[in-house]
Amino acid sequence: MTLHRYINVNLGIKTFFIIVILVFQENVRLYSQQSSLITQYMFSNMAFNPAFAGNSGGICATGLIRQQWIGFKDPDGSKTAPQLYLLTVDSPIKVLHGGIGGSIYQDQLGFFKDIALKLGYAYRMDAGPGDLSIGLQLGLQNSSYDFSKFKPNDENDPVLSGQTSKTGDMIFDISAGLFYKVPDKYYVGLSGENLLQSKGKTTHYQLRRTFYLTGGYQWVVPDHPAFEIRPSVLIRYDMSVIQFDVSALLMYNNKFYGGLGYRLQDAVSVLAGVNIKGLQVGLAYDINTSALSKYNNGSLEVMVSYCFKIDTDKFRKTYRNTRFL
Repeated sequence: MTLHRYINVNLGIKTFFIIVILVFQENVRLYSQQSSLITQYMFSNMAFNPAFAGNSGGICATGLIRQQWIGFKDPDGSKTAPQLYLLTVDSPIKVLHGGIGGSIYQDQLGFFKDIALKLGYAYRMDAGPGDLSIGLQLGLQNSSYDFSKFKPNDENDPVLSGQTSKTGDMIFDISAGLFYKVPDKYYVGLSGENLLQSKGKTTHYQLRRTFYLTGGYQWVVPDHPAFEIRPSVLIRYDMSVIQFDVSALLMYNNKFYGGLGYRLQDAVSVLAGVNIKGLQVGLAYDINTSALSKYNNGSLEVMVSYCFKIDTDKFRKTYRNTRFL
């Protein structure tokens, strides 16, 4: 979660904090925050690419909690650090030749809060050695501000002046994506969210179109098949800023893993987890490398995922008596 996700307000004289940035144009349009940062993005593709739905081969539910910038407060002592609560669910649906999926999340940044529900479908087809999925997702998002908490630097600020209560908007938008996967080898995904860049009527809050390019590779260590190295990358572009995440995990017996990650000009990450019988628990800790490092104690992310594999073939087996053939 980067600094340009906040509205620019003066919360102190000696301490410089940016909580949100106002982006004004001719009609004083307020653009949205950037997408939520997720360090364990390699296990959370459903959060930003609707084409991923059904790719895990079973009914999968993933929950994630992220506390960004632990200890970060404004001069009044209020905890204004970003917080994310995310739940995604997806499943293959054979009769639909693909999968369905969705997510619900709450993303809070100081005195600004997003609560969103997204539902989508992905069509899946064979493509060379792998599978290609094309996904479309519909989203409904409630975005709200608690204006009573803001302290404008300019008393004549056209947005903040005279505001003493909460206000919000219900905003509809769509997302789309592509996802190509060769099992046990590599995957590549391309997606875009908030494609309509819908705008709220009350707050003049406008969603920002954001694109994602992601990929990962599985490399089995020669002569040591129990070990795998899994590098991955995620690139975000919101029509103004490009952000890179790169990471590498060392897997053992496909059950235990640990690794490192790096987010350009933001943080170095340490990741670890365990995956046993479909239940996966992962932890990630970000060590901030930007100028904000002196104001916080890093970021912590906890993920829990469970996948129930579906064996569709066993329901097809029937007994035929030769007397009735």
